Amino acid sequence: MEASSDDEKRPMVDLVKDKNGTDQVLLQNPKGASVKANSKPPHPVRGGIPICFPQFGTRGSLEQHGFARNKMWLVENDPPALPSFDSTGKAFVDLVLKSSDEDTTRIWPHCFEFHLRVSLGLDGNLTLISRVRNINSKPFSFSIAYHTYFSISDISEVRVEGLETLDYLDNMLDKERFTEQGDALTFESEIDRVYLNSKDVVAVFDHERKRTFLIEKEGLPDVVVWNPWDKKAKALPDLGDEEYKQMLCVDGAAIEKPITLKPGEEWTGKLSLSLVLST
Repeated sequence: MEASSDDEKRPMVDLVKDKNGTDQVLLQNPKGASVKANSKPPHPVRGGIPICFPQFGTRGSLEQHGFARNKMWLVENDPPALPSFDSTGKAFVDLVLKSSDEDTTRIWPHCFEFHLRVSLGLDGNLTLISRVRNINSKPFSFSIAYHTYFSISDISEVRVEGLETLDYLDNMLDKERFTEQGDALTFESEIDRVYLNSKDVVAVFDHERKRTFLIEKEGLPDVVVWNPWDKKAKALPDLGDEEYKQMLCVDGAAIEKPITLKPGEEWTGKLSLSLVLST
């Protein structure tokens, strides 16, 4: 049976399976834009937006970037209310990660609920709203980063604005602190930095494709910028030797000052991604 024109104009949320038989959620807006994860459980995703929680990098006792990106999240049919969310014209899904399995509580002995709403707007904007609640009887602290991979024309043709004059921690120099000097960030070699207390909007300009990615964030004071360059790319088994040229990670994050939640408290963070085309 053919879909009616009314159905074609509605946002769609479908449950599908990948080649491994893993359940996935497909979001599609009325204009045809879509979002779907490609996963290889139990390994993290290379690409997309893996969520680093409750640890970023090796800043702690957990595995690199924490465990959230390696866990199976559940679709939440009755999520906590989110009054500020306008669902008009949006395809969205609610996911939840809880500290209910023994593997998680053994390595990180805290009781939490991580609610994640992923929405795709009519304009193609992608928004992730995270809510982390402490359901424990004692406080805990965590770091978080949306490890966002951008597909670009060529790393040498890209610049990042919004990080000017900020202090940053250089992960390639044992997290030593420096101050950014240039008007815009350009790339000639490997980079792995955490920029501190950044603006709420950061822009990635791709000159060759004449487009700009806008990264808007709330509750995420820091920004991670990463590209492995040629030598490290060859050492990554899930990244082609030349693929570093077509990718750049720019993450909204809370890293330098971990977020502390008392019992019953909840933290909310928001990341919105949009694309602007120039003529």
